[in-house]
Amino acid sequence: PPLAAPGALCEKLLALLPFKLTGAQQRTWREIAADLALPHPMQRLLQGDVGSGKTIVAALALLQAVENGWQGALMAPTEILAEQHWRKLSVWLAPLGIEVAWLAGSLRKAQKTAMLAALREGRAAIAVGTHALIEEAVDFARLGLAVVDEQQRFCVRQRLALRHKGGGGGGG
Repeated sequence: PPLAAPGALCEKLLALLPFKLTGAQQRTWREIAADLALPHPMQRLLQGDVGSGKTIVAALALLQAVENGWQGALMAPTEILAEQHWRKLSVWLAPLGIEVAWLAGSLRKAQKTAMLAALREGRAAIAVGTHALIEEAVDFARLGLAVVDEQQRFCVRQRLALRHKGGGGGGG
């Protein structure tokens, strides 16, 4: 089913940020939010220079999915980039009570087991990681939105593998 318009969690995140969205970020966010409310999957490419605000726009889209009872995933091509996203999202979303799981090849077995359980049971609303997100052992309770950073660094098969983790879920 399509996602409802952004709600209270998105508004709270925007209020907590130490910066205001630029006009371009607001416009892009509104377009993505509207696309997420459509009854068919969205395929969108968001381009911008480093520091242009792509991560906050992605965070708002992921939060919109969470507000609608879905989980979200953000996949990055390198562990360094994925960890940067995880740290940023964790800081932004922790005050809202949103758990962000971290999945990468370097995790110890116990850490990975805990993250996998949190995703499978739906306790972790958002997962951030590398191609580790598409491993067979990764099972989401209700994946509704997948964001792929630097999508050109992943092959089509890898991007589709993440999409299929959602089991045909919502507008993402």
